[in-house]
Amino acid sequence: MNIVKIIAIIIFTPLVGGLLTGVDRIISARLQGRQGPPLLQPFYDVLKLTEKESIEVNSMHRFFVYVSLVFAVFTTLILLSGGDILLAIFALTLGSVFFVLGGYASNSPYNTIGSERELLQIMSYEPMVLLTCIGLYYAEHSFFIRDIVAAEKPSILYLPGVFIGLVFVLTFKLRKSPFDLSMSHHGHQEIVKGITTEYSGKDLAVIEVTHWYEVIISLTLVYVFFATAAPISRVFAVIACLVVYLFEIIVDNGSARVKWQQALKSAWVVTAIMGTVNLLILSYF
Repeated sequence: MNIVKIIAIIIFTPLVGGLLTGVDRIISARLQGRQGPPLLQPFYDVLKLTEKESIEVNSMHRFFVYVSLVFAVFTTLILLSGGDILLAIFALTLGSVFFVLGGYASNSPYNTIGSERELLQIMSYEPMVLLTCIGLYYAEHSFFIRDIVAAEKPSILYLPGVFIGLVFVLTFKLRKSPFDLSMSHHGHQEIVKGITTEYSGKDLAVIEVTHWYEVIISLTLVYVFFATAAPISRVFAVIACLVVYLFEIIVDNGSARVKWQQALKSAWVVTAIMGTVNLLILSYF
């Protein structure tokens, strides 16, 4: 992969992620009967945060957040360059773990509780994401994105159950209700912001940009289910990504947050039924 492509991915990924976040805010506002902010409001918020002072609890508290961003960028580069999807998922998980460590490093009770909830979220969605990687390998005999999207038939034909399970757990990764346990994506859920309570200024801006990368990563996993060697399929794959994102927004605005026990149990049940059964049937045939 040449340096120009690397720079383009690093620059344009958060731009698209920020625009999708702006669309998310507008649609959410309309669903709630409000006018909503302008499309570019997420960028205004991040720019404003970069101008504010960052209160440093300790050096490691900030360090882990920046490491988390690095792993999110690394994951994006792997996926969008057609690399190994399994390696990308491991890198993404490692970035999430560093984010959790940052929460614990602050020694704040709010951050600690948020970090514990973040770990529960990882435990909830990670098995289904790993089964997605395994299912794509079963279907296309390769872990590389470039091979999966070069197939003659879309992977969704072989893995409908895995896809449904993936869409279910993406609610965790996109930090949407009813599974937004650790960060309180909406202000009305809690008085404090969970794992991000002790962050401010540039550090909070980095966390927001990291989330923009994660939005694109999540939708890329949806994309590979629909893309094939046929150029027209790439258009349908992008449409599928937008439909899934719209679905997540509607679910987010139409449901209340559940307890962590229900979130963990429901994710594992969906993983066991939709993911495991689909893979057993695929391996049999």
